Amino acid sequence: MRQASANRRSDYLKALTQEIERKLQKALSSSSQRIELLQQLFADIALEVDDRARDIILNRDERGAGLIEDRIESCLCFYEVLADHYVSVPEDGKRILDLIVQLWSQSFVSHIFTLLFHKWLFEVPLEETEALLRYGSALVQGATNVFWIDIQTNTRRFLSLFHYLLEEVALVPDRRDRISLQACRDLFLLLSRFILFYDLDYLLERFLKEFPTFPNSFLVGGPADFFVIELTDQLQKLKVEPVLLHYLSRMSVLQGLELRMTTNTRLKACLYSFTSPGGPTYPTRAVRHAAWNTLDLLFPCCGLNFGGDHWDISLSYDSHILMVFRELHY
Repeated sequence: MRQASANRRSDYLKALTQEIERKLQKALSSSSQRIELLQQLFADIALEVDDRARDIILNRDERGAGLIEDRIESCLCFYEVLADHYVSVPEDGKRILDLIVQLWSQSFVSHIFTLLFHKWLFEVPLEETEALLRYGSALVQGATNVFWIDIQTNTRRFLSLFHYLLEEVALVPDRRDRISLQACRDLFLLLSRFILFYDLDYLLERFLKEFPTFPNSFLVGGPADFFVIELTDQLQKLKVEPVLLHYLSRMSVLQGLELRMTTNTRLKACLYSFTSPGGPTYPTRAVRHAAWNTLDLLFPCCGLNFGGDHWDISLSYDSHILMVFRELHY
C-alpha cells in the first residue's frame, strides 16, 4: 500500500512538472501572450493545495489517515511541494530551469524561479559558479516580489519561503556561502524588511550575529543599524493599515539595540511621521495612537506626555530632531 501511494505521489508530481514545462514552453514561443501565461503560471504554483491533491501528495490512504506527517496544518501550497520535489529529484526540474533561463528577463520569471528552486539552490550540489551568481541575484529579486504580494494582501502565503531563507540559509553559513557576497548582503537586507511581518523576530539576535560585512559599515554602523534603517524604510512604504499596525506592534523587539545617533534619529523621525494626520503618510487614528505608543516604549526618556489627541514634544526633542519633524510635516 505504501509503495502504491508513493508511486501515485511521484506520478502526480511528474504530471505537475510536465504542465509547468508546457506553460513555460508556450510562453517562450508566444510573445503576445507571454506575460499573461507567466502570471498565470505563477498564480498556479502559489495556490493552496486542494483536498484531493493533498491526499495524493501527503500519501494518505483511502481512510484519510496520513502516512507522512503534514508539517503544514493550515496551508500547503503547490510551490512548497514542488520545491521539496526538485531537491529530492533534481533531474525533474532541469528542463524547467532551462526554460526559466531563456525567459530570464520576463515579468514573473524571478517569482517562479524563487518559489520552485529556493531549496534546490542551497541543497543540490552545483558546479557552475557563474550560474550560482545569477541564481542568487534572481532569488533575492523573486523573494522581494512575492513577499510584497503578502504585504499588499495581508496574507502569509509565502511564510514557508521566508522561514527557509531566514532559518535555513541566513543562519547557516555553509548554505549562504553558496551565493555571492553581494547577493548575501541583499538577502540580509531583504529579511530585515520582512522579519517583523512574518513574526520571526524572536530570531533577531541570532540574525544580527550572522549579518555580513558591508563596505560602508564605517559610515552606517553595525548590523543593528543596517537592520533598523531597512525597517524604517519599509515602514514608510506600507500602505495597508493592518500591516502597518502589525509592524508597530512588533517593534518592542528593538528595545536594547545599540544604535548610532543618526539611526536613532531616523527611527524617531519615522515613527513621528505616523503621529499626525495629513501628509506625507496620512495615518489613520489607530496608526497614530500605535505610533505614539511605540515612541513611548522605545524612547521613554523623551518624556512624551499625552493630552487628548495632542502630544507636547517641544521640550522633549533636540533642535535637530525638531527640524526633521518640521520637514516631514511641512
